[in-house]
Parts: sequence; structure tokens; C-alpha cells
Amino acid sequence: MTIKNLIKKAIEAKENSYSPYSKFRVGCAVLTDSGEVFTGCNVENAAFSPSLCAERNAISTAIAKGYKSFKAIAITGDSEWTYPCGVCRQFMKEFFDSTDIYIVKSETEYRKYKLEDLLPCGFGPDNLNTEEI
Repeated sequence: MTIKNLIKKAIEAKENSYSPYSKFRVGCAVLTDSGEVFTGCNVENAAFSPSLCAERNAISTAIAKGYKSFKAIAITGDSEWTYPCGVCRQFMKEFFDSTDIYIVKSETEYRKYKLEDLLPCGFGPDNLNTEEI
């Protein structure tokens, strides 16, 4: 799977967005280390807090299928450059040590990041004191 194909899948996933309240569609495609691709889109809810972002949708689907190691993720939305929200960045912290993160404007315009670029000084599993008292 090329990055261009991953970006195309993210753009396609945006078309399935359920966003009647914000009218802001987001699509995502995540590539596992073993080459599987999972897509997600944002799914809103009238109560707002149960809404699900595209990134957490795609990653959770992959996890539900047994995949927990990722090579790349592509994220696109209805604005010029759509970055993951804080909740999604924190969610990614659990799984994205060296994963490439592509923020997509179009099939030919995108920016590449690592999670530490988007979540400096993040809190993750290594920060927890798991020693028994």
C-alpha cells in the first residue's frame, strides 16, 4: 500500500461521514504494520459527547480486528488542513510510537508528522507508575 493509496482511502472515507450538526466531514485511513487498511469517518450524535471522530473510529476498528501496531495514518477533512483533536491525539499516544501521520489537503497536497510533533510532552503508558505498592 502506497501513501497515495492510503490518502485516497481517507478521502473516500470522508464521504461516509455522518455530520448533520457540524456539517464538517472527516475521513481517516490507518495502515497496520502488516499492511491491512482500516477506514473511519466522524459520526456525530445530537448529544454531542457520544460523537466519534474518524481517527478513533478507524483505529478502534483495527484494534477490534486484532491489530495494534501501525505504520501510517492519513486524516482529511472539510477544511484546508484538518488536524486531529486533542482526544484523538491522546488516543494515538497509546499506539503510535513511530507511526507516520499524514494531514491531507488533497491527493497531491499533504504534510507528514510524528505524534511528538502534534502532542509534545504527551502522557502515555510510560508515564504510569505500574509498580505494586
